[in-house]
Amino acid sequence: MAITTTTDTTPKFHQTQEFYPELSVSPPSHDGLEFWQFMIAGSIAGSVEHMAMFPIDTLKTRMQVIGSSCQTPAITLRQSLGSILKLEGPAGLYRGIAAMGLGAGPAHAVYFSVYESCKKVLCAGNPNNSAAHAVSGVFATVASDAVFTPMDMVKQRLQLKSSPYKGVGECVKRVIVEEGVGAFYASYRTTVVMNAPFTAVHFATYEAAKRGLMEVSPESARNDETLVVHATAGAAAGAFAAAVTTPLDVVKTQLQCQGVCGCERYSSGSIGNVIQTIVKKDGYGGLIRGWIPRMLFHAPAAAICWSTYEAAKSFFQDR
Repeated sequence: MAITTTTDTTPKFHQTQEFYPELSVSPPSHDGLEFWQFMIAGSIAGSVEHMAMFPIDTLKTRMQVIGSSCQTPAITLRQSLGSILKLEGPAGLYRGIAAMGLGAGPAHAVYFSVYESCKKVLCAGNPNNSAAHAVSGVFATVASDAVFTPMDMVKQRLQLKSSPYKGVGECVKRVIVEEGVGAFYASYRTTVVMNAPFTAVHFATYEAAKRGLMEVSPESARNDETLVVHATAGAAAGAFAAAVTTPLDVVKTQLQCQGVCGCERYSSGSIGNVIQTIVKKDGYGGLIRGWIPRMLFHAPAAAICWSTYEAAKSFFQDR
């Protein structure tokens, strides 16, 4: 009787290796959206961001005018918060929010639409071009600041303790009559000088951080860049950019609030003149006043803004 044997050549153990191709972040300019869709997405993102973080912005403004005005002498974040809550109640944290609401939406609509348009041209098929991201951000901030600066000035004056203005309308009218239209743009040059490097650092850091997070976690990239990726990258970009531009933000606040509620009035809108005055009165520490609430504002604000912006873009893409 012949015995037939068969040899099983099938391997007993089969090891599957997961392979992830080289990841690249597709630029938003390839998202297939129209200019007006970027504007709407940006407007929604900017409004949500600034409204959510407005109390922190109020604390920053109050701290930055200390030493040049009759503001409460609190010098720490906790003292400033306690002073406002004790003397004005929670409503004191939201003074000027109407001005923010009027300015943030249009300004961010311009901001993101200009950024996407410039990025589409400058990236030239390379979505990982950090220099293109930075330059696009600079163009975006120059355009958006022209829209936002007047309402930002009104907002900051209303945020002051004992502000002489009852609301947005009265503030606008009195500034026009008493100081002229040019007062609305007294800080525009400083704002651009501050926001140009801020935005360059912000956008370049955001794109790099997003790309890095996607490479660390390929699953996120395959799931269309999860909300966590956008929020984390945005928070890192916002915090870093805020830290390095705080001195110029102090100068901007001083110029926008000059002559109001006892704030120092400057002979010119020169950045150097303001810096010299601050250093003479308060030392170099005066130039970084409010850096903690500024970082506390921009880190979550950027996370909210970018995640909201990307979510709005996804909404249009799904239509």
